[in-house]
Amino acid sequence: MNRLATVALTALAPISWGSTYAVATELLPPDRPLFTGVMRALPAGLLLTVLSRRLPKGEWWWKSAVLGALNIGAFFPLLFLAAYRLPGGVAAVLGSAGPLFVVGLAALVLGERASLRTVLAAVTGALGVSMVVLTAAAKLDLIGIVAGVVSSASMAAGTVLTKRWGRPDGVGPLAMTGWQLTAGGLIIIPIAALLEGAPPALDGKAFLGYGYMMLINTGTAYWLWFRGIGKLSATSVTLLGPLSPLTAAVIGWAALGQALSPVQLVGMAIAFGATVAGQLFAARAAARPTAEAGASAPQSFSSAEKTDRNISMDLTAEPVRR
Repeated sequence: MNRLATVALTALAPISWGSTYAVATELLPPDRPLFTGVMRALPAGLLLTVLSRRLPKGEWWWKSAVLGALNIGAFFPLLFLAAYRLPGGVAAVLGSAGPLFVVGLAALVLGERASLRTVLAAVTGALGVSMVVLTAAAKLDLIGIVAGVVSSASMAAGTVLTKRWGRPDGVGPLAMTGWQLTAGGLIIIPIAALLEGAPPALDGKAFLGYGYMMLINTGTAYWLWFRGIGKLSATSVTLLGPLSPLTAAVIGWAALGQALSPVQLVGMAIAFGATVAGQLFAARAAARPTAEAGASAPQSFSSAEKTDRNISMDLTAEPVRR
């Protein structure tokens, strides 16, 4: 499968996550975000594990637990805490900072050097998202800000470690996704029981909503996300993140009757343009080492060309298996 198809399939994950708000408000019990987190992660994780017919072995028990905690178990509760303590727009902007965390961690852990253009694409994407979701009435809360920042850092660390550790020999992304979702769901259960009490009564709409969240919004989406991490650079994958709040805005306009102002429309165009530009920069960086390695003879570059080439190179190493 070529790179464009891989990027397109991976992009379906944040697009799916953009439907979370609409499904939660229209179909699910109110004020039960942690229970929703459990219902999203644990059934999907168990189902994918059964379908893959693979269980972790050796060190992959603790590695799966760590990845499940970072990507699901810690990320979900912190995200929900930020959402409760902050206006939705502020929480979304903090989430859109995730690519910047990934850029920094990928450089330290994976040796992926992001070009200046890639960093600018990430910053521009966050700016565009802020234009879509922020309002003049937005108020700040220290606990909510810390929770939002830490949730973004948690997901970023999970993304980078998923790329770093790769997968055990013979194990596909389906099993890896199942292990992480199961571990993450198990971590959330005691937190949900402590803070929210017994599970709520569920009606037909709730079963429909949780079914969608489990099968599409979580099981399929995270499988595509982790699959993409295995095939693309960590930076390339995370630069798709702004598609989530953009999708949420489009669904709010199309299905929930929410108006979009001219500023929001401009912000959507900026964020989407930054997302596309980030993928183009990453694709060029991924192709450059291959082209250089295949050169038949040493090439001479001027000092300025060497400097420009070194600054703009992204290293996209294959996952390291341990």
